[in-house]
Amino acid sequence: MTRIVFMGSPDFAVPTLRLLAGNDENKGYPYEVVGVVTQPDRPSGRGREVKPPAIKTLALNLGLAIIQPEKLRAPEAMEQLRLWQPDLIVVAAFGQILRAEVLNLPPHGCINVHASLLPLWRGAAPVQAAMSAGDAETGVTIMKMDQGIDTGAILSQRAIPIKPEDTGGSLTEKLAQLGADLLSETLLRYLSGELQLQAQEESKATYAPMLKKEDGRLNFTHPADELVRRVRALNPRPGAFIEWNGEMLKIHRSHSAERTPQLQETGKAPAGQRLIYEGQAAVTTGSGLLILDEVQPAGKKSMSGKAFLSGARGWTS
Repeated sequence: MTRIVFMGSPDFAVPTLRLLAGNDENKGYPYEVVGVVTQPDRPSGRGREVKPPAIKTLALNLGLAIIQPEKLRAPEAMEQLRLWQPDLIVVAAFGQILRAEVLNLPPHGCINVHASLLPLWRGAAPVQAAMSAGDAETGVTIMKMDQGIDTGAILSQRAIPIKPEDTGGSLTEKLAQLGADLLSETLLRYLSGELQLQAQEESKATYAPMLKKEDGRLNFTHPADELVRRVRALNPRPGAFIEWNGEMLKIHRSHSAERTPQLQETGKAPAGQRLIYEGQAAVTTGSGLLILDEVQPAGKKSMSGKAFLSGARGWTS
């Protein structure tokens, strides 16, 4: 039986760990997950309540051994990895870079489930980057890790279309399950030596750095269609927003409209001007109007753009 250490943290990693632990009726395989490495518990939400990563919750339910090192290079973390004696390390959205001593520890190396069609969108936020860029499709890649950031050789890939109704959250859920399914088809062939590694084409590489809260601030000099994609991509995290009355106004859903001949005055308005368009809150952009379909004012619940407008005094001032 292959001894596996799993490294992952958020919801994206849950289907993969469930698969490896044999907790899926149809997809259990002869692997033994001897240990799980995940991020420390951290404050989350408005109340800043300390919460465990999704993988910790699942691992506890499965009765698996867990460590949560602040840094994987810590001596006690490395000692535990050696004690587990893994044949293979499987990684899915772990959130820390693996150094050479970790990559070289298991005989079969370390493989990663990454949420893009590498070499496109290497980095921490590939789903949001693909959607923001207007890509027609994205997918998952199973790769053998090296010391670069998502630069390792490809074992397998699978693509899916990005649909107009997708958000960053819904697309991540699809890719999480797709990644587990693809891993289940790839792992036995990899361990038996059947698969040929395929080097990535460096000339096609693009990057998706980690997103911060401030990255959700909308820049209205950009075209409305681009902003619509960004709103979708950043829903639910980190969330798109604008400032209004000195507070954050989150934008959960939006659509664009052209500045038609009937909108001569708004056609002359500078980007970022607030107005009312067909009874809805809207903002001028570098090209077209951004119509706010669903928003969330500070300290309140989400509401439709029209409901917001009914109580939003001074929206156009």
